[in-house]
Amino acid sequence: MKILFLSEHDNKKLQISNYHVLTAAQQLAGEIDVLVIGDHCETVVQAAQKLPSIHKVLVADAPEYAHQLAENSAELIASLAKEYQYIVASASAFGKNCLPRVAALLDLALVSDVVTIISPDTFERYIYAGNALTTVVINESIKILTIRQTAFSEAEPDKNEVAPVEMINTVFENKRTKFINQELTKNTRPELTAAKIIVSGGRGFKSAENFKLLEKLADQLGAAVGASRAAVDAGFAPNDYQVGQTGKVVAPDLYIAIGISGAIQHLAGMKDSKVIVAINSDPDAPIFAIADYGLVADLFDVLIEIEKFIKDKECN
Repeated sequence: MKILFLSEHDNKKLQISNYHVLTAAQQLAGEIDVLVIGDHCETVVQAAQKLPSIHKVLVADAPEYAHQLAENSAELIASLAKEYQYIVASASAFGKNCLPRVAALLDLALVSDVVTIISPDTFERYIYAGNALTTVVINESIKILTIRQTAFSEAEPDKNEVAPVEMINTVFENKRTKFINQELTKNTRPELTAAKIIVSGGRGFKSAENFKLLEKLADQLGAAVGASRAAVDAGFAPNDYQVGQTGKVVAPDLYIAIGISGAIQHLAGMKDSKVIVAINSDPDAPIFAIADYGLVADLFDVLIEIEKFIKDKECN
């Protein structure tokens, strides 16, 4: 069996999600080719060559692919598909945007957000906002999968083996859409989907000014900052902080939920965290049902006590 693995990058470095998705690809027990689509992405290609268990690296390097827009990237992937039995990518915004188009072009089904690979044709994924786990058997000639990166461990780079590179000279122009601009949030904290510790806040913070108390705590702990949808909708935090079904799916070693009631949408995005700590003034908040440790208290009082504790530890 041959597997086409769609890499995710910014033309400078591979995203951490690639190493998790690669673990899933390895479980399919086939020959894995990595596809790098971009422009002037030599450093990405070099990193992809050192990924473990890679047969070769396919490189489509052209100005038309500079922003990896889904419209022409999907056409390129579809043109390569006949050589493969699997096409896999991360269930990130990029993968979710690109692979459904590939499936439509090939008139095939897509299995999205895979969390378990049971056998070569059988997969598990969550439905109903993460409340139920369904088993999907797919008999397509080419199986197209997006992988939930938090469900798989990170593959270790292979420093000894270097996979060969094969250039793809076919270029698909993008005639339907045009890249205008990209605004990136500059963040000195860890990326949410890769962070080991996340502190998240909800509507209980009451204002954007109060939410800064959470950011201060995150800086003290070396953690990433998350937010519930309610907090984002209220303007307390930017969209890229949102954790949940319509935000980012995370699975850190420690997830601290402060002032978050625990709506289904939010729980779907963080319930796989190894340790969950919940702080809420409502003893009946749903978040306590999945928390490993719960504290019923006013969040502002708790934050003051935590800050004092951290300062005392630093002084000692």
